Amino acid sequence: MKPWFLLAVSACGLLSATSASAAERPNRPNLVFVFSDDHAYQAISAYGDPRKLIDTPNFDRIAREGMRFDRCLVPNSICGPSRATVLTGKYSHKNGFYNNTNSRFDGSQTTMPKLLQAAGYQTAIVGKWHLVSDPTGFDYWDILPGQGVYYNPPMIRNGQPVKRAGYVTDIITDLSLDWLKERDKSKPFLLMCHHKAPHREWSPNLKYLGHDGDRNYDLPETLFDDYSGRGKAEHEQDMTIEKTMNESDIKLKRLANLTPEQQGPWDAYYGPRNDAFRKADLKGRELVQWKYNRYLHDYLGCIKSVDESVGRILQYLDDEGLSENTLVIYASDQGFYLGEHGWFDKRWIFEESLRTPFLARWPGVIKPGSVNCDLVSNLDFAPTMLDAAGLSVPAEIQGCSLIPVFNGKTPDDWRKSFYYHYYEFPGPHSVAKHYGVVTDRYKLVYFYEPEFNYWELFDLKKDPRELKSVYGDASYADIQRELHDELARLRKSFEVPDKDAPETDLKKALPKAKAKAKTRK
Repeated sequence: MKPWFLLAVSACGLLSATSASAAERPNRPNLVFVFSDDHAYQAISAYGDPRKLIDTPNFDRIAREGMRFDRCLVPNSICGPSRATVLTGKYSHKNGFYNNTNSRFDGSQTTMPKLLQAAGYQTAIVGKWHLVSDPTGFDYWDILPGQGVYYNPPMIRNGQPVKRAGYVTDIITDLSLDWLKERDKSKPFLLMCHHKAPHREWSPNLKYLGHDGDRNYDLPETLFDDYSGRGKAEHEQDMTIEKTMNESDIKLKRLANLTPEQQGPWDAYYGPRNDAFRKADLKGRELVQWKYNRYLHDYLGCIKSVDESVGRILQYLDDEGLSENTLVIYASDQGFYLGEHGWFDKRWIFEESLRTPFLARWPGVIKPGSVNCDLVSNLDFAPTMLDAAGLSVPAEIQGCSLIPVFNGKTPDDWRKSFYYHYYEFPGPHSVAKHYGVVTDRYKLVYFYEPEFNYWELFDLKKDPRELKSVYGDASYADIQRELHDELARLRKSFEVPDKDAPETDLKKALPKAKAKAKTRK
């Protein structure tokens, strides 16, 4: 007998390429896709984190008027690869963008914006791009080079460098709204509004300095995790609040590119607090708690600006009478750690990293106030937007249209398991390469670099914080065997090579990249 998590087809390949509801819709919907960088689902009040970290009325409005997804998973939890997946609907080994170190997006491949553009949609992307090559498939693009900066960011507008003054989230929102106002109103549109925030080093808008009144946040239960019950990779990572956060992260170092007018309020807020911190000469756990609170102040201050941005875009749609015929999606490129396991950053197959926030509103299609717990993914964003526009979904796309899920009718053959694969090692934060399979209850993970080479198994029902691997436990023998079989099936189904592509060998690539950089200097 098949295990319970394999009773339905585990990929959605049997779903029809285009749903009847989309194909028969006379007015093709507008598509607004708002994307942030490193936004933890814990930092959206609609998700109900017990710490009650922040109130986010505009994110919550999308959830209230649409659907909140509680198990939206990413196939590779890192910025550039996630963005490539959104554009292509494909895994990293298929779209060719594996990591942030040496990958370059091949803009000649088929992408969702290209297909929409060819079908008569106006297309625009504003803000974070982070894929090295220039955008393709967009009538208008105005992007941050590389990671971008929070204040007075240089940008590239349709290939031409531009320097702008102000706070990056406000600028990206202004440019997005300007494009909406100036567009050809006779055509449907795709707007991809991509925020830098709340990416490291989490620099808030000046108006949100002091937004939390020097609050002492409740500590996550695993802030002082010692990683017992897990293996070498968890012990040897470099992403802890205690050891990895630097002076720029916690604002003990001045931000370099502020104008004198911006520097005044910045120093007025951080100056006296930093002086008090230095005088206190904190050590051990007290120091970690101070850094945690400073981190949350800054990170959540960035979130407040993104929430405000979402509110401005929703208001524009209301004012222009566009809300009823516009699919609005909000998501992040992956999840993020807010002190859980003592960490910040992402990369892992573990929950806070694997899960991205995902909210969608589409009046007349999505029932207001819906909550969905199916295994969905950013792989599904491209086919969903194509399907919504009444377009066929190319067979090469590995995600599935969410239109039936939006309608509250999840197909019987919807995925019951999910494949994950992380490649960037050695690299920032020293998270080992790993791949695995995820179901609604279990995770089987393989850390496959020769210096690691071990398996882990987690039971999310009994161990939701993923503190103890039960791999090799006799009581899980059947589950373990079934998950191994399912992992092998998924790797075959998605045509994952037995050996990683040569460009993922960063042990060879990093010295070459450093040598080239030295030559350029």
